[in-house]
Amino acid sequence: MARALKILTEGGFEAVAQRFRLMGDPLRLRLLNCLREGERTVGELVGATGASQPNVSRHLSLLYQNGLVTRRQEGNCVYYGVADPGIFEVCDVVCSGLERDLDARRKVFTR
Repeated sequence: MARALKILTEGGFEAVAQRFRLMGDPLRLRLLNCLREGERTVGELVGATGASQPNVSRHLSLLYQNGLVTRRQEGNCVYYGVADPGIFEVCDVVCSGLERDLDARRKVFTR
C-alpha cells in the first residue's frame, strides 16, 4: 500500500481523500454494511438502519453518484448493491485496528 501512495498524483490523492470522506459518515457505513450480504431496497435499508427514508435516499444517492453502490430498478422497486466488494477490505482493516487498540487498552486496566 505504501508503494501505491508514492506513485499517486495530486489528483490521485484527492480521489483517495474523497473516497475516505464518503466513508466517513456513520449512516453511509451502516448502509454499506447492510449491503454486504446483497442488494436491498430503500425500504429495507430504512428498516435496517432506523434512519428516515429521505435521509437514506440522500446518502444512497451520494454513494451512487460516487460509484460506491449500484442501482437497478425492477418494477416499482429500486435495488441498491455494492459496486466493489473490495470496499469491505478497507472497513475490515480499520475495524481490526480498532479491535487491537481496544484489546491493548483493556490489558492496561485489567489486573
